[in-house]
Amino acid sequence: MPANVGTDLERAAAHLRAGELVAIPTETVYGLAANALDAAACLAIFETKRRPAFDPLIVHVRSRAAALELCHDVPREAHALMERFWPGPLTLVLPKRAAIPDIVTSGLDTVALRQPAHPLTAKLLESLEFPLAAPSANLFGRTSPTTAAHVAEQLETGVAYILDGGACSVGVESTILGWDAGQCVLYRPGGAPLEAIEELVGRVSPAQRRILPAAPGMLAAHYAPRTPLELGVLDELLVRHAQERVAVLAF
Repeated sequence: MPANVGTDLERAAAHLRAGELVAIPTETVYGLAANALDAAACLAIFETKRRPAFDPLIVHVRSRAAALELCHDVPREAHALMERFWPGPLTLVLPKRAAIPDIVTSGLDTVALRQPAHPLTAKLLESLEFPLAAPSANLFGRTSPTTAAHVAEQLETGVAYILDGGACSVGVESTILGWDAGQCVLYRPGGAPLEAIEELVGRVSPAQRRILPAAPGMLAAHYAPRTPLELGVLDELLVRHAQERVAVLAF
């Protein structure tokens, strides 16, 4: 493992205060973090990931109170969802306050907020004076990393430190919810089950497709593995690839 991988919270915090990027563990996937209030640091996230500027970032906070300092006009259902699912794999898209730079939200008037549940990152956030903007710590469009080694394999440059918190317990991205004309909408399915959400807030509508995304993780080419995919009759495929390492999805 490279020398810039470890569990040193003070080192991670120092890099973040200096405007540098740190890969952080969460219960969902590893994130590529920067000071969410520092536009230049957040620009480096887009450059390092090769992420298009129209795809907004998720802001990670240490508490519900910290989240409420970054947004306004919060629906009643959002408070209930924070109470039930935070810290955890649920992101809420809410009207943003001016403190959040436009680059974080891709110019939108909303911000995606989440309180992560991983204990190491929770301690890191408690030690910092600012929230962390952090999309998944991978090259844009690639499969999201669930270990520190995955991050090191994909992001060879641009990352000052990789905070190693072991394997992610959930292993898929957070569920993302927002509100449209007062109706709760699902922008992205993920680690928080929709059934449990609807038990709390009632029916959740699927978000309408837009030319530009209204929330992180909505692009059609997101999370694409580089492994070739072949469809066919299982017995024939197994014969054809008998000498290769393959994974099978059977229905």
